[in-house]
Amino acid sequence: MLRQSPASPLLSLPGAVPAEAPDEGVAAHYGDLFREQRALADGSGFVDLSHRGVVTVTGPERLSWLHLLLTQHVSDLPPGQATEALILSAHGHIEHAVSLVDDGETTWMHTEPGMQEALIAYLESMKFFYRVEVADRTGGIAVVHLPAGSIAEAPEHTVVRETPHGRDLFLPRTGLEAFADANGPAIGVLALEALRVEAHRPRLGLETDHRTIPHEVGWIGSAVHLQKGCYRGQETVARVHNLGKPPRRLVFLHLDGSEVHLPPHGTPIRLAADGEEGRQLGFVTTSARHHELGPIALALVKRNVPVDAPLMAGGTAAAQEVVVEP
Repeated sequence: MLRQSPASPLLSLPGAVPAEAPDEGVAAHYGDLFREQRALADGSGFVDLSHRGVVTVTGPERLSWLHLLLTQHVSDLPPGQATEALILSAHGHIEHAVSLVDDGETTWMHTEPGMQEALIAYLESMKFFYRVEVADRTGGIAVVHLPAGSIAEAPEHTVVRETPHGRDLFLPRTGLEAFADANGPAIGVLALEALRVEAHRPRLGLETDHRTIPHEVGWIGSAVHLQKGCYRGQETVARVHNLGKPPRRLVFLHLDGSEVHLPPHGTPIRLAADGEEGRQLGFVTTSARHHELGPIALALVKRNVPVDAPLMAGGTAAAQEVVVEP
């Protein structure tokens, strides 16, 4: 059973509606989903991600040690440079996804809600004689996201992870309410999810299942460095990249806007021509209502599904765009 982070104090803000799994503990929205999306797209406000797990690694050998375990090249990671990485099974299936930055003394990582204990257990099992210390910082540190273009200033001494999509701040939990007062409006996770779907960015546990390999969801390059070896599952990554194609591929869907309900995670994908009784070819991974595009989704489908074929997500018509080439 996954241990959830403490519920955010920002759930007491006016209009806050609690999010559902996998984002329990923070707000889904604060009363106006599309207004929040527009603000986020314009570089305003912040998103409370204090439900995410926070793990640190310290010690003089931390980067060289992590380099052996992660899919990303981190042995020479400069202080302040953000990256993302995966931990794979021996068969190359994705087990963990981490967003990380090193501040020159400590490597800071955040991961999916409740996943920090399993991540730490794996890291601890691989310490051997390396001079590293792994710590769960979730109880005292909260992640806050500032969108790209935000002019908000991070509090002094805050660790910042800056990416093209915005900045992740590692804040003391005790400072969350003061940060919200100074940098509002607060924006719920549904707005961030809609922009994530628009950007075709995968998320562990939604775009992945127990057999997903990185090639299927577009994590080659951004989270997997193809010129490094020496990590668990590397043989599968190299073999598929050099000799074959992944069995499935991520697609972006424009959904029929006349439908009242969004197809939830796991909704079967079929060819529209075959109707609702046709063979299942994949499943919806994340769906969202976008302030400009309307209902949209990501889905994982079999590689050989024709790229121009109209699809059905359950009973909802869906037009696909290629994310991962077949």
